[in-house]
Amino acid sequence: MKIIIPMAGRGTRLRPHTLTTPKPLIPIAGKAIVHRLVEDLVKVCNEPIEEICFIIGDFDQTVKDQLCDIANSIGAKCTITRQDEALGTAHAILCAGDSLDGNVLVAFADTLFNANFKLDTDQDSIIWVHQVEDPSAFGVVKLGNDNAITDFVEKPADFISDLAIIGIYYFKDGKNLRKELQYLVDNKVIIGGEYQLTTALENMKNKGIKFVPGQVTEWLDCGNKDAVVNTNQRYLEYIRDEKLIADSAVIVNSVIIEPVFIGENVRLTNAVVGPHVSIGANSSIETSVVRNTIIQEESTIVNANVKNSMLGSKVYYEGFAHNVSIGDYNVIKP
Repeated sequence: MKIIIPMAGRGTRLRPHTLTTPKPLIPIAGKAIVHRLVEDLVKVCNEPIEEICFIIGDFDQTVKDQLCDIANSIGAKCTITRQDEALGTAHAILCAGDSLDGNVLVAFADTLFNANFKLDTDQDSIIWVHQVEDPSAFGVVKLGNDNAITDFVEKPADFISDLAIIGIYYFKDGKNLRKELQYLVDNKVIIGGEYQLTTALENMKNKGIKFVPGQVTEWLDCGNKDAVVNTNQRYLEYIRDEKLIADSAVIVNSVIIEPVFIGENVRLTNAVVGPHVSIGANSSIETSVVRNTIIQEESTIVNANVKNSMLGSKVYYEGFAHNVSIGDYNVIKP
């Protein structure tokens, strides 16, 4: 099994955090979003992961090293390719063309999920979906009487279906997908200014490949600050029975309301932390109350009441009670 992870997007809706950190590397409950995604995919697979191919944008070597560490952590080969221009989902996946053969999972890096199933590799293809209230903002699928997918529609103006494609796909033979993606690019089949993956899927279906839907228990978005904070909350609930507080953390006259993640060498002094707080390594919280918040590494909070917030790395924040989103290296104090 190979995993293809397109992650070249700029993450503009999650600024200022994505000005310094690619969105897939923003931490959720102590691990990068893309790391959580890989772990989730491994759980549903029935076979070892041979290779993970990450499709990236203009990221530096540090990011590449982090991605290879994620692949190596599950014993997989790490391949990194670039998408130099944002030309759509189909184009992004085609950038991993050399890896598109055999059993392939394609998963976009801002898609996290909770599921209780094992992947059926005997199917031609599986498209994971989730019921949504407003399908007009998504690609959706329509099902026939045999529960097979009969139509793929990108952001329908009129109601077609409320089963939104969540961004995770299985293909029994990745070469079929590669062939259709290449056809779109070679023939400039562009819809809405981009090469659309749903166009390739529709062509594959018309050639006899059977697509069936896969259902997830919960679909977690990482598109903006509030969504990421909510996803952090949900993940902490999923893993609350795991060891989430580092032995090196120093906790002085403080109250912890679980579940919380507390990284290495974090210091809490006269603080109330939790529930649903994640604190990165070497951060410090003093005389403060922090709830439902993500704090990255080497940040300091003093005399504050913080909730529903995201703070980047190396932030100093003092003396305010706010729902905030603060990027790396910022200093805010009276």
